[in-house]
Amino acid sequence: MKTESAKTITEQEVLEAQKDWGEGIVKIGKVFLENGDYKAEAEKHISTFYAYDSETVFFKPTMTALHQFRTTRDGALSYFIGQNPDFPEDHGFALKSWHAVRWEGLGIKIVGSIAIAMGNYYFTPAKGGQDLKIEYTFAYTKNKKGQIQIIMHGSHLPFSPITNK
Repeated sequence: MKTESAKTITEQEVLEAQKDWGEGIVKIGKVFLENGDYKAEAEKHISTFYAYDSETVFFKPTMTALHQFRTTRDGALSYFIGQNPDFPEDHGFALKSWHAVRWEGLGIKIVGSIAIAMGNYYFTPAKGGQDLKIEYTFAYTKNKKGQIQIIMHGSHLPFSPITNK
């Protein structure tokens, strides 16, 4: 039987998971640009970073309106690579080819075997240009193998007030 300490998450583990997650998104786009099996890379990314194999994952991707909440692996895969008629608004966020993902966290709160992180992350386009700023809230737990995985992924474009001239 696993002890509670085996399920405890540290702030350092969250920071490493965020770094690795960002590198995974960059890699999916790179594999796509090199005409490789980007679908397999995206599936590997989801299996590595999301707890779909063991529990319900609440996934609210950034650029969605029709199906903004995803609790299935297929919904997450569609967001990252598109091409799913059940999610026609998805065009493949990871296929946009990002050069880097930079995290600017507000903080990490650890409650029992769950870690919650909030802040902004910035996606640097591979072809240059201004970084895309996105607000995030992620919740993490550990799977049976002791690997940290996402159980809640919420990301949103920052509020942009409408101004009347």
